[in-house]
Amino acid sequence: MSEQVRGRAEGSGRGRPDGCRQALSAAYDTALLDLDGVVYAGGRAIGHAVASLTAARDGGMHLAYVTNNAARTPQAVADQLSGFGLPTTAEDVITSAQAVARLISEQVPAGSRVLVIGGEGLRVALRERGLTPVDSADDGPAAVVQGYDPSLDWERLAEAAYAVQRGVPWFASNTDLTIPKERGIAPGNGALVEVVRIAAGGAPQVAGKPQPPMHRETVLRTGARRPLVVGDRLDTDIEGAWNGGVDSLLVLTGVTTPAELLAAPPEHRPTYVDADLRGLLRPQPEVAADGTGFGCGGWRAEAADGQLALAGAGELLDGLRALCAAAWTAAGEGSYPADTANALALLGM
Repeated sequence: MSEQVRGRAEGSGRGRPDGCRQALSAAYDTALLDLDGVVYAGGRAIGHAVASLTAARDGGMHLAYVTNNAARTPQAVADQLSGFGLPTTAEDVITSAQAVARLISEQVPAGSRVLVIGGEGLRVALRERGLTPVDSADDGPAAVVQGYDPSLDWERLAEAAYAVQRGVPWFASNTDLTIPKERGIAPGNGALVEVVRIAAGGAPQVAGKPQPPMHRETVLRTGARRPLVVGDRLDTDIEGAWNGGVDSLLVLTGVTTPAELLAAPPEHRPTYVDADLRGLLRPQPEVAADGTGFGCGGWRAEAADGQLALAGAGELLDGLRALCAAAWTAAGEGSYPADTANALALLGM
């Protein structure tokens, strides 16, 4: 792995975002792309996503779509992406349903019944592993698995609670508390997992990002050698990259706000930060230590006396990168505790 690509994967400091002299699409062989909040929001493609991914693919980068959303099958996701103008096959899509189905298959006998609280994506993934989906806690399941499905109702959640109360091993595709939609931020699978936990107690085994089973599933299916995780969430995409020892790009098109980024603890700090997927197509600027502060582009940031100070002009993202370096360095192994509103106001963020 080259000096430019090594980044977080070999333990370089998380005190600042990294630079890269090449376009990221040239420095990495595979983009492991989150979907919701990165490529699309609900049924709408995010601005610049299609053009940027097309250019990255045409330049030789392999595109793999890695989603914690277990509701749909890989083919359904591929069809949606193809409809946006991104020709995609089911083999290009890796879901948390596939990861949790593998996890379950390693712990129960072949052919076991599994109570499914989720969508068709979970059912297809379980059948691929030789398991039999069932709908009731009275069907003798060897496991219960819970995944996102916008049509879930009280009765389905109650079936999960009944099974968990009886001691049936409990699995969850993922525990994202929220999911981006066209109209705003909606409850995710993690919120529904909490409903079952409140009723039944205990905690499920979780397969999706940021847990290792999802990273293992992705590597097995893509064969990536120099992957770059691309996501919008610190607690799933970026932490998943940290857990897997690979580099990451945070795009600001989904749920993460600049203030949350500045307060990120080490496992939530991305290698690179950009506005959207156009960041794949360009080099990333260096953030340089400058005495007691940090400079990037025309900006200089410093953390002093419990405050972040920012001065300069130029590309607004460079100012954010400089602020990240100042806040992360000051926080060390923790989270930056101070108010960042004044510094971000200078960037209009």
